[in-house]
Amino acid sequence: MSSFSVRADAGGVPARVLRYCVRVPVLLWHLGVHLPVLLFTMLPPIGRRRLRSGERVDHRMIRWWQGGLMRVFGYRMQCRGTPLPGAVLFVANHVSWVDIVALHSQRMVGFVAKREIAGWPVVGWLAARGETIFHQRGSTESLGGVLEEMVARLRDDRPVAVFPEGRTRGGDRVGPFHARIFLAAVEAEVPVQPVALRYGRGGSAQTVVAFRERESFFANFLRLLGERGGEADVVFLEPILPGNADGRRRMAEVSRERIVAALEVRP
Repeated sequence: MSSFSVRADAGGVPARVLRYCVRVPVLLWHLGVHLPVLLFTMLPPIGRRRLRSGERVDHRMIRWWQGGLMRVFGYRMQCRGTPLPGAVLFVANHVSWVDIVALHSQRMVGFVAKREIAGWPVVGWLAARGETIFHQRGSTESLGGVLEEMVARLRDDRPVAVFPEGRTRGGDRVGPFHARIFLAAVEAEVPVQPVALRYGRGGSAQTVVAFRERESFFANFLRLLGERGGEADVVFLEPILPGNADGRRRMAEVSRERIVAALEVRP
């Protein structure tokens, strides 16, 4: 599928209407035709077969479908750096629900996400089948269970991804990273790889992609469908190897520093 970014005035009503006219039919095709193909390939035993690259068929197809969804919204994916194979704790800045789609398009990984996402149309349904670990925010008991599941997956040589900020912040800044979530990497003795997610040239569309005040998922989804697309960078940064950082707090600090530095780079 080709990119469906419409080259027109980003703020004009005619341009937005034109984008809806182009993207809505393509979105319906992606849901009505490509989604059933994805679901078929996820069924056993097809989904568990491995390609020559070693990647599982269902994982490759999830990446294909998520990359297609990004193109529906007009984003041209750019992968910079190399994601580590095997058991890795990926940590990324959090801008919007789009973050999961963008990262999934480059690397199949089980996310830790808020439980509300499970109820979102399509995205939540796919997240549940994409090995997502759902967390009830504000619940210490839930977080304990999440950490146990993260450690189990990492010890089973399966990657996990988290947003250490815990929530989105309008896209204009990166909030503090909660150190406790890094405990899973410490206990499983696996590397942490920071990932910078950047939308628009030089991050110019961070605030566009982000949720507006009191904006629901559905409202954000519809708004982004009419926004101007552009570049979307998934930047895999230098990993923090086990034993190379002074515990979980230092891991959190170093990860945030590297992500902030990457977001400030103008390609």
